[in-house]
Amino acid sequence: MESEMQERIASVRRRIAQAAQRAGRSETDITLIGVSKTKPAALVNEALACGITDIGENRVQELLEKLPALEGKPRVHLIGHLQTNKVKQVIGKTTLIHSVDSLKLAKEISRQSLEAGMVSDVLLQVNIGRDENKFGFLAEELPEALQEIALLAGIRVRGLMTVPPIEQDSAKTRAHFQSLYKVFIDIPQIYDNIKMEYLSMGMSGDFEIAVEEGANLVRVGSAIFGSRA
Repeated sequence: MESEMQERIASVRRRIAQAAQRAGRSETDITLIGVSKTKPAALVNEALACGITDIGENRVQELLEKLPALEGKPRVHLIGHLQTNKVKQVIGKTTLIHSVDSLKLAKEISRQSLEAGMVSDVLLQVNIGRDENKFGFLAEELPEALQEIALLAGIRVRGLMTVPPIEQDSAKTRAHFQSLYKVFIDIPQIYDNIKMEYLSMGMSGDFEIAVEEGANLVRVGSAIFGSRA
């Protein structure tokens, strides 16, 4: 008999597969990231035992507290806002930093990565809905920022991420995802030296739309781990 965790993960994977099919895509191209914000390491380990391979955390402190207790070797994604004064703490501990939202932050990641003798993989966060409450580059700021960030040593841009505004109308959410996908596709046409591999968009409430509109990383929390207190 399946556990509740197994059932929830199977349900999310099924929904991803159906959304991929509707878009003429393969579900194998889409990575499910289990977002374990506020959830204990024991619950994360249960998800890992049920086949989750990628874990996302929003806060640096929480990430650092849970890491030593995680079983196996999950790929760890930092998906929340990263302050420059906390960069040193996460260098070398993440597979991918999704939330590079300023040139200042990119430069600090570059500096700390060079000091640690490594290269950090990152995504640039785009404020696609022009939401005053959200972090990220505006779409029109990306070309100039990318040109500068691409020249920094110790940091490698692998793609884009967004957290769109919360919309009551799913058509508006879809439009935000479509806008970012267009940017994602256009950038490699403009810059030969920049590859766009990962498009991180979609959470528990809208990951199916995100998959239909081109996301290959989806960040799902409550649909896997249950609602947060």
